[in-house]
Amino acid sequence: MRGHFQDLGLLRDRRFTLLLAARTISVLGSAFAPVALAFGVLDLPGADATTLSVVLTAESLPMVLFMLVGGVIADRFPRHLVMTAGEAANALAFFALGAMMLTGWTPLPALAAAAALSGVSMAVLFPALTGIIPEVVPADRLQTGNALLGLGANVSRVAGAVFGGGTVVLFGGGWALAVSGLMFAVAGGLIAALRLAPSERPAGPRHSVLADLRDGWREFSSRQWIWVVVAQFSVLVMALQAGHGVLGPLLAKESLGGPLVWSAFLTGEAVGTIAGVLVSLRLRPSRPILVGTLLCLPTAAPYLLLGLGAPVWAIVAASFALGVCFDVFGVLWQTTMQREVPAEALSRVSSYDALGSLMFGPLGLMLAGPVAALVGTREALLGCAALVVLSTLAALLSPGVRNLRAPAQDRDQAQAAEGVSG
Repeated sequence: MRGHFQDLGLLRDRRFTLLLAARTISVLGSAFAPVALAFGVLDLPGADATTLSVVLTAESLPMVLFMLVGGVIADRFPRHLVMTAGEAANALAFFALGAMMLTGWTPLPALAAAAALSGVSMAVLFPALTGIIPEVVPADRLQTGNALLGLGANVSRVAGAVFGGGTVVLFGGGWALAVSGLMFAVAGGLIAALRLAPSERPAGPRHSVLADLRDGWREFSSRQWIWVVVAQFSVLVMALQAGHGVLGPLLAKESLGGPLVWSAFLTGEAVGTIAGVLVSLRLRPSRPILVGTLLCLPTAAPYLLLGLGAPVWAIVAASFALGVCFDVFGVLWQTTMQREVPAEALSRVSSYDALGSLMFGPLGLMLAGPVAALVGTREALLGCAALVVLSTLAALLSPGVRNLRAPAQDRDQAQAAEGVSG
């Protein structure tokens, strides 16, 4: 066991602890948002599932459309400054949403505009975060660094799911959204203090945006394991967005008891991601992408159980398993990307990754409400489960997914740690 935990000295590194604190607080703000926004919108006079779909689509669509530009920006400019700007924009968006809910002035175009600003900020933040980690974390500690960042984020998701639901019930969605905005502002301040030396920032000749995008596409498309898994996630995320964003909250409102029950679902998922960190600190598979892809299969279970009308405890248990699986997948995926993709193109490749993975997410949000009205909420959730399973089985047909191996030194570390723990 000591072999996997000896590099926890990262926690004594000032730059890493600043990044960890900022990421943890930012995710805590994000964790307040789903319950607050979903039930805040659904509680508006005359609102229904289609209204929620419009607002969530307004957030998701700009995130997809601006993701590639976000990757170019993050590869061109100091990533800590890019992330600071992204957190500031997110804070402004959620302050605006909270103010509208609190004042009762909630025209749908204004709600959609504030949600769209949040989507743009996420398009900037995600590629910069992926690229900044190797600038802060030594190469031989990347998996530990990703796992610790995941731990902070996952603890925040648990706290956010619990306190976000409680804040909505006790004070209303407006206050929960305002608290989210405050947390994004604090995270931006911490990132601003993360000053990287000039030599650690992306360098090289400046090209046009299109040339940068072409270079990033070559790096992305030349690796079969990347584009196949991204294609898988384009379908999987569509199902996830529909299930988590609209269908789950709608079913909770219709027949499961409202926001507290949905908060329990999200809490189960978040607790699972914390358990997943412990697994990801320990696990060093020789074929990380194969293992990560296989772990996507159990993530269909929550939607299957919701659709079948299973007891709440079983649904929450399945959401716990979903959290474990997605966390381990995320650590294996990020670590492999950071090792296999050149640092100067990492943010652009991650932006193609995010764009491809998220591109059908808005479609899932747009269709979720109308499909639920047409065939029923439970039946729509069963469809989400089927999409998750079929997309994962298709990805497993790829030799690149099945055969990519971890670096020899990583496998050696895993074998040494097994000897120590044994």
